[in-house]
Amino acid sequence: MNYSDKNIKKKQKTRIMAILNVTPDSFSGDGIGASITTALQRAKQCIADGASIIDVGGESTRPGAKPVEMQQEIARVVPIIEALSHTFPHIDISVDTYKTEVARLAINAGANIINDIGGEKHDPTMKDLACERDVALVQMHNKTMAVNTQYNKGVGLSYAAPVYNHFMQDVMKELQQLAQNALDAGIKPRNIILDPGIGFGKTPAQNMMLINHLFMIKDLGFSVLVGASRKSFIGHVLSETDPQKRLEGTLATTALALIRGADIIRVHDVRENARMKSMLEAMLACTEESIESREVETTNRA
Repeated sequence: MNYSDKNIKKKQKTRIMAILNVTPDSFSGDGIGASITTALQRAKQCIADGASIIDVGGESTRPGAKPVEMQQEIARVVPIIEALSHTFPHIDISVDTYKTEVARLAINAGANIINDIGGEKHDPTMKDLACERDVALVQMHNKTMAVNTQYNKGVGLSYAAPVYNHFMQDVMKELQQLAQNALDAGIKPRNIILDPGIGFGKTPAQNMMLINHLFMIKDLGFSVLVGASRKSFIGHVLSETDPQKRLEGTLATTALALIRGADIIRVHDVRENARMKSMLEAMLACTEESIESREVETTNRA
């Protein structure tokens, strides 16, 4: 049995993480600002559409975006997280930040996942907070710098890729080190989530390679999150400059990530991704053994 066969037959269903950008400058144009009412309405729809995690971000990570001061980020995300946790107590809430103090206040407000795109590069104390508060920590492979961008007239601005010696081996090694650092800090294995960093310091081909070889990252033994929704490598393949018109490409990345073993898919278009996921999981569950079992069950009922 090869890796892909092993992951196709996995039983655990992948979770949908809905993106809730409480910013005015999201790369895909879906930022809602700091309106609590709008955030609650958006979250309610995302949950109805199939999301079980809401990821709240108060600073745009699009290439070329200006950094947000910590107090401004806190003012954006904390009141909304508090409102979400009171209104939807059964839903997991993630805070998308690389600043430990923002994460600390977000946890106080009700968040139980830290989505750190910095992969401890910006603030190495993030893992200590995750351990202290016993929350999940998403650690992203991210070798970009804010100023390290490039412009392509077909897809716009994107993060430039650094030079890798051996791409997959380098990414695997660095993700394994992030996981080990988290373990050394006392974080429980169940609270460690690895993110290969799709769109952050990779070429279009490298982004696609990561998704296609996701089973290698799964083999490290931790949960894996994939966030490819609407990103520029999809626009590169489809020659589509408008991020909001990259749904078909996003669905393709979601399908392959599911097959390759992703535990969490972070998306903008929740309904479409969730429905595609349900159909794909239903097809993958129809093994010869499951069909025979259903036939036996039907016969017994008759």
